[in-house]
Amino acid sequence: MKEFIGACVQIAITPNDIQANVEKGVAWLEKAAREYEAELVAFPETVTTGYDTGLTAEGLWDLVDEAGGAISREIQKAAKSLGVHVVWPSYRRGSQRGEVYNSSILIGPDGEIIGIYDKTHPAPWERVQGGGWATMGTRADVFETALGNIGMIICYDGDFPELSRLLAVKGADVIVRSAALQRSYDIWYITNCARAYDNHVYLMASNLVGPDAAGNYGFGHSMIVNPIAWRLAQARGTEEIIAARLDPDPMRYISYGTKSPQTFDHLEDRNLELYKEILREARSRFEPGKRFPQDKA
Repeated sequence: MKEFIGACVQIAITPNDIQANVEKGVAWLEKAAREYEAELVAFPETVTTGYDTGLTAEGLWDLVDEAGGAISREIQKAAKSLGVHVVWPSYRRGSQRGEVYNSSILIGPDGEIIGIYDKTHPAPWERVQGGGWATMGTRADVFETALGNIGMIICYDGDFPELSRLLAVKGADVIVRSAALQRSYDIWYITNCARAYDNHVYLMASNLVGPDAAGNYGFGHSMIVNPIAWRLAQARGTEEIIAARLDPDPMRYISYGTKSPQTFDHLEDRNLELYKEILREARSRFEPGKRFPQDKA
């Protein structure tokens, strides 16, 4: 990983207006690159439409298109013009009508798509099996870039330590978490810091602000967390950009403000033999207020 400036763009969207949201994204991307000198710019979850569109899976499929089309074409052009990397999240079409993925698209400084991540843990109501609109992703890859190795997760994915750990084991230096979180700030803050600290990675977390088509209201507070769980940048509950310089040697000291050396490595120090029992079906000992179907096929 090289030293670089990462930025999170935190904006409100116009519900279900892809053209307006892409145009706004281009303007804010230009602002992040020129005013903050950002080399990696991360946007919030479903930034082209808003999280809950009020549409069926078929209706949402008709609204969006494939990566490289209207949902990302102008952002790719802007990334090339500015010479920056961009994480641009959007719903995108699958191969057949009604197959829609909640995706993050990683765009390189040449404007080409480096890789796509599809949300592997859609919220229970979001999944097609739960009566929602999103098809579950099946891969979690780490993408090599000129800045470093980048992994991506989306919103509810951040509640699952195993996913971020998988990306870290695969070599991620930075995990970008795009979100339209509908829970408390405390959960947002705790999970972001935990995923960064669990795995000694940078966590860039960009959260929507403002309402979607269903009236869900994003609270913003995007943040950038370093591998020892210190917030390097923190947004407010309004439209704005945050940025931080990411140090390629962040594990020298055990905490900020001290010269005491870091003496442990959460990846190297794992007791692998102990974890064999993890990969099996389970349920919480406490019953949630509402359960959704769990067929993940």
